[in-house]
Amino acid sequence: MGRAFVYVILGGGVAAGHAAHEFVKRGVSHGELCIISEEPVAPYERPALSKGYLLPEDPARLPAFHCCVGTNEERLTSKWYKEHGIELVLGTRVKSADVRRKTLLTATGETITYKFLIVATGARALKLEEFGVSGSDAESVCYLRDLADANRLVNVMQSSSGGNAVVIGGGYIGMECAASLVINNINVTMVFPEPHCMARLFTPKIASYYEEFYRSKGVQFVKGTVLASFDFDSNQKITAVNLRDGTKLSADMVIVGIGIRPNTSLFEGQLTLEKGGIKVNGRMQSSNSSVYAVGDVATFPVKTFGETRRLEHVDSARKAARHAVAAIMEPEKTTEFDYLPFFYSRVFTLSWQFYGDNTGDVVHFGDFLGNSFGAYWVNKGHVVGSFLEGGTKEEYKAIAKITRLKPAIEDLADLETQGLEFALALSRQAEPTEAVVVSSGSGSTIVTEKPLHAWHATAGVILAASIAAFAYLYGRRRRRW
Repeated sequence: MGRAFVYVILGGGVAAGHAAHEFVKRGVSHGELCIISEEPVAPYERPALSKGYLLPEDPARLPAFHCCVGTNEERLTSKWYKEHGIELVLGTRVKSADVRRKTLLTATGETITYKFLIVATGARALKLEEFGVSGSDAESVCYLRDLADANRLVNVMQSSSGGNAVVIGGGYIGMECAASLVINNINVTMVFPEPHCMARLFTPKIASYYEEFYRSKGVQFVKGTVLASFDFDSNQKITAVNLRDGTKLSADMVIVGIGIRPNTSLFEGQLTLEKGGIKVNGRMQSSNSSVYAVGDVATFPVKTFGETRRLEHVDSARKAARHAVAAIMEPEKTTEFDYLPFFYSRVFTLSWQFYGDNTGDVVHFGDFLGNSFGAYWVNKGHVVGSFLEGGTKEEYKAIAKITRLKPAIEDLADLETQGLEFALALSRQAEPTEAVVVSSGSGSTIVTEKPLHAWHATAGVILAASIAAFAYLYGRRRRRW
């Protein structure tokens, strides 16, 4: 028993939904595309699970956040896939893959063949048992990776209202779930081994701001230690969390967010792996020319930094998925993937965005006592990363643009003084034809290098001619342009 398709997407997360949308935009024919997913529902925007899905009032529920509403496009419900002739094979696990024969074998015994395969299997949540701690199967211990996890977490939160929750982990899941727990009237203590929250991204100064904000909401922090064991009552319900430093925390529920591991097992020994993921080129193509990989499972070249990376974020998954489809369907028109790393989060009344890389010297700016501040990272004399909390749409676009431009910086102190205005001013400039020196007014300079587009040159000629004519006719006054 088997079926054959031209294109198969393995995985049913964000990347799968956006890839399907791109296939349709590029004219895929009915019956050519198949999506295989272990989840029982069509692909959805996974970030909703740690945000709107956990709200106590008017929570987000499907079909409201099916792909591709996360990028303000149409909602791809099961009906949409049917209307476009896309086969959804849901609730199905693939137990083996043979990339040489271009076949996938499902747990039900069906063989599915393909001409092109997009691997979008994502990642799984790391379990406590992988760190020598048992108890993951306890009724009130929750993880958050898929819809089933989210439903379980909602049920546990509802039964723990007014009680105590311990959040293990200080990253994305920990921070966003802690905020949701507070909103659900649950007392929260966060536990993580690092010296501050979001240690992979935040500087100590940035982290301090968010930790103080969380404390103002009643969240407590226990840092520099990890979970050791649980205490249970006679009904095997968790009553306390024991930490390695000897601390005991009362607990009615526990959320574990200690990282993820890419789902690469089907392709180990068949495809080249690197940095924990499937290594792909700038077209998202693996070591087997018929297999592409996108999302958390892919390690791809980040052109702006000249190295390969595996990025765990929804923005990367969406854009890489669309790029892979373009490379498959129109290879002669598709250039190398040129992605600027982007991360963001929204919790409580806070909202931040980060672009680029957090390496080199850090220059903080803004009001850390207010609600708008940020930072630049300067490595080898160039801006390589930018962070902003509480920005406007224009301000976020500005820090993204200057991070991609990678302007040269000669004076870090002057950059700190200029702060956000540096990004705003530079982003508003036309792209120069050659190195342009921007005076800061304090004696130091900032140099940018970027090629000029043709229309800028044309506009410059027209403007110069207009100025010359104006000066000729009205030469009584001199103007400095």
